[in-house]
Amino acid sequence: MPPLADLADLVNDLIALIPEDGSRITNDEIRAALERESGESISDEELKELKNQVVALGAAEGVKGPGGGLRAPGIDPPPRAAAPAAGSRTRRSGNGSAAPAPQSAIAPGTTAASVLTGELRNQIDRIWDAFWSGGIANPLEVLEQLTYLLFIRRLDELETLEERRSQRAEQPMRRRIFPEGADEQGRPWSELRWSRFKELGEAASMFKVVGERVFPFLRELGGEESAYATHMRDARFTIPTPGLLTKVVELLDAVPMEDRDTKGDIYEYMLGKLATAGTNGQFRTPRHIIELMVAMTEPTPRDVMVDPACGTCGFPVAVGEYLREHHPEVLSDPELREHFNHGLFHGFDFDTTMLRIGAMNMLLHGVENPDVSYRDSLSEDGADEQDRYTLILANPPFAGSLDYESTSGKLQRVVKTKKTELLFMALFLQLLKPGGRAAVIVPDGVLFGSSKAHKELRRTLVEDHFLEGVVSLPSGVFRPYAGVSTAILFFTKTGRGGTDQVWFYDMTADGWSLDDKRNPLLPLEKLGPAPKEALAEGEHEKNNLPDCLVRWRQRKDAERDRERTAQSFCVPKAEIAEQGYDLSLNRYKELIHEEVEHRPPLEILAELRAIEQEILQGIEELEGMLR
Repeated sequence: MPPLADLADLVNDLIALIPEDGSRITNDEIRAALERESGESISDEELKELKNQVVALGAAEGVKGPGGGLRAPGIDPPPRAAAPAAGSRTRRSGNGSAAPAPQSAIAPGTTAASVLTGELRNQIDRIWDAFWSGGIANPLEVLEQLTYLLFIRRLDELETLEERRSQRAEQPMRRRIFPEGADEQGRPWSELRWSRFKELGEAASMFKVVGERVFPFLRELGGEESAYATHMRDARFTIPTPGLLTKVVELLDAVPMEDRDTKGDIYEYMLGKLATAGTNGQFRTPRHIIELMVAMTEPTPRDVMVDPACGTCGFPVAVGEYLREHHPEVLSDPELREHFNHGLFHGFDFDTTMLRIGAMNMLLHGVENPDVSYRDSLSEDGADEQDRYTLILANPPFAGSLDYESTSGKLQRVVKTKKTELLFMALFLQLLKPGGRAAVIVPDGVLFGSSKAHKELRRTLVEDHFLEGVVSLPSGVFRPYAGVSTAILFFTKTGRGGTDQVWFYDMTADGWSLDDKRNPLLPLEKLGPAPKEALAEGEHEKNNLPDCLVRWRQRKDAERDRERTAQSFCVPKAEIAEQGYDLSLNRYKELIHEEVEHRPPLEILAELRAIEQEILQGIEELEGMLR
């Protein structure tokens, strides 16, 4: 058998291999993957022991029959796709696989505060359907093209505002986006403006202007010093036909974009299409979970926040909305407004498409120039910042393992591991200023993993910094595209300790069904951590978020006296240390086992004999009737 530490790592590796959709992974597939990971051969005995440990942890269940293997517990395997009927045609996505049908379901996390009117939703759905019928089935490509068009429209709006200001003040324009006059071929630059090219009349003329002039102009904007212009420098125009472009421009022009809240909600609704499409939903953390984490960390106007794996910028957007609601002075005070627009928000990602979408999300939510930039946060070049930020909100990717060579040496000195979730935790501690706080989503393995790296990281959080809370999330929160069990860690960087009591909360319901459909269990007015309508008696069982927020705010007084059988409770640091710094809630929660009284076996047998006599009597009566 491998050494104990290596065995623990292999167990964690095997857990990560379990398909989350209920399908199985065979013994041969398990062996091949683990041998690639460890670089050593795995014997039948070792494979059996690893599988037994994973099953004992409740992370998988065994599969009998040819090939054997494991699958996720309690999940029905996906149905086999039926073959298409003879003569039927299937629309294909860009990679040649069958594309999903367009959907218009409300994305998980939508609340009454953010939901669009039915008419606006229908308008967005019509735009989406136009792309679908026009031949673009990949939801990410649809959103990317819409992002470009929204940016072009926004540039025209900014130019119009500057023209009006110039006319009112009777002064020259301070900054022109579109040049005056014409280009070398005598074509007016004004044709590049949304308000001009949409009126060109002929579809072919608009298609030529947008493809040959507007998009090259966008790419040249990359030299401008703004997050949006920077991410447009590799803009690609992939709308295939003049007819589709004309239809999309007409539909998009009819969508009202004057109000900041409406603009933000429209783009959030579009982002929701990524999740409901099921293929790219991993880029999106449910909005209600983001709002809970923001409310629990209580951002201030002078914070400097970062999300090192920002994706579509869900966390920065939510912080901005929280500050507008709870600190309105952020927009009236000149100093705070300057910080809000140019210094408060930072986000990094190494997916340029996500950066474009995230930057547009920030723009449409009213942030002028956030720092949304390309960076591999775990690389040698990406992890050089230190002690810079006061707030971190993140849901980093749990991508398994990285090569030591590609990972920052500074992070490796903190925690010697290839696991991305542990490396991100080390990065968070490095990025925070002393006194800076963090709320981050981690897979459950971080809480109880038995490897040296897991234990050392948890010891660091508890002994060297201030670990405040652990919120255990329901395992279906990230369905339909991930079924992994996760938790939210809340901590403050001190470098001098400070942990006294750690607050635990067992969230069992987030307001949405925990299956792949993720349907709302309550009216939209009663969803989210701060619902518009108070929950009635019995509705807490469907939405734990408001209760979680209330109890969090009482963690230093009333929560200290709660029993371990309650939904939330506090655990002293000394007890956590005794348990090897295990942070899993089930390690400390006390379960009440109700005594069940069973009927005496002889009584049950007598009842069964009486039932059998009645059956026999009925059969005899039937026989008599048939004679």
